[in-house]
Amino acid sequence: MGGYGLTETSPVTNLARIKDHLADDPEEEKLRRKATAGYALAGSEIRVVDLDGRDVAPDRQEVGEIVVRGDVVMEGYWRQPEATASAIRDGWFHTGDLATLDEEGYILIVDRAKDMILSGGENVASAEIERVLYQHSAVLECAVIAIPDEQWGEVAKAVVTLKAGRQASEAEIMNHCREHLAGFKIPKSIEFVDALPKGGTGKILKKVLREKYWVGQARRVH
Repeated sequence: MGGYGLTETSPVTNLARIKDHLADDPEEEKLRRKATAGYALAGSEIRVVDLDGRDVAPDRQEVGEIVVRGDVVMEGYWRQPEATASAIRDGWFHTGDLATLDEEGYILIVDRAKDMILSGGENVASAEIERVLYQHSAVLECAVIAIPDEQWGEVAKAVVTLKAGRQASEAEIMNHCREHLAGFKIPKSIEFVDALPKGGTGKILKKVLREKYWVGQARRVH
């Protein structure tokens, strides 16, 4: 069963329990909901909003940012007024997580706002591409980042480490992606590295991977 929360929300706001009136739904549908971030617990109020602050349609398609308010949400960052003002707007804490919403209020996270790629006017979730890359038997770890592109504004680039003793070419990985992704979501390039940069918790540091490509250029965070 899934759930959701952040350090700033003390930390759990959602739980993917099956609501009582949905108990007789098909098993496949119940499993889908259990795999989401769930719906708001008592004491939390959750919305998924677009760039103008409007609620997205509960259609599992439209993507927006998760915003939270309630008793569990922090008052602000300690001695960081600018960061607090950026994160808490009109009483809502902006999480930076992008998600879709279903008709019962179950939230499915698709990416972090800073990791979403805007290519030729199309939003491309880096997490979706990464899931496909991990399906390739030779891929050990991967990260998909946005790099600048003169024609499309920015495009997806995949940085990949391979499993010990395994080999794969850029063309092979590209062909694998073509089998599972729409054309505009396929990475424009694949880079193979021995290891990906990580923080103290083991999280892959996409910011470090992006830095060398955006030197001297301002990247819009979606």
